[in-house]
Amino acid sequence: MSEKAQVTPYSATEVSKKGQVTHMFDKIAPYYDNLNRVLSLGIDVLWRKKAIKMLSKEAPKTILDIATGTADLAIEAARVIRPERIVGLDISANMLKIGDEKIIKKGLDKIIQLELGDSENLKYQTGSFDAVMAAFGVRNFENLEKGLGEMFRVLKPGGTLMVLEFSKPRLFPLKQLFNIYFKYVLPVIGKIRSKDEKAYQYLYESVQAFPDYEDFTSILEKLGYTRTSYKVLSAGICCIYFAKK
Repeated sequence: MSEKAQVTPYSATEVSKKGQVTHMFDKIAPYYDNLNRVLSLGIDVLWRKKAIKMLSKEAPKTILDIATGTADLAIEAARVIRPERIVGLDISANMLKIGDEKIIKKGLDKIIQLELGDSENLKYQTGSFDAVMAAFGVRNFENLEKGLGEMFRVLKPGGTLMVLEFSKPRLFPLKQLFNIYFKYVLPVIGKIRSKDEKAYQYLYESVQAFPDYEDFTSILEKLGYTRTSYKVLSAGICCIYFAKK
């Protein structure tokens, strides 16, 4: 990974990126869902729905949701795809606590199981899942290729990878408006609502550093994935990536 890819939430510390990301999400967990709705104007909900609708065509029976957070993607998958089992994994215990509450409230606790763990060192056996998915999580990996490689390992042969992640718009004037909003407006709102001035500054910086579009699919192909593709959403603010094992 290049130095550019090693953007961290709290740069003035010797703690690893993984440790910093864990601390950040534990801290902002109580505000996370509401902030997402406010900061994205609710569009993040539509992005997840679109991604799961596309994944539903594969009809996976077992799904691993990497960096599940408060389980929004897992809940949508349970509602639309109706698989036999979904495992949601995250390194933030506080995010998982909120996710568990949502799952129980919706009566999905027999389908979705949330577990604390490291996405770059998965405890699951090789070839365990029909599909592995992630929404706005792989950008936070300390080692992107290691994490994506682990996702590849636990997929069954013929299994599907689906990644929903921020990207950088390329078209004028959206590119310029996106940068202004993400760099200057969003961190101010995030600081006021979550009391963490670094978390939403990190969001902008991590998006800038993330290898999106063809750069991301090239990494997937390097790791052994096949039939890689991506679909641009909201004129390039977000992309849905698909690949097969």
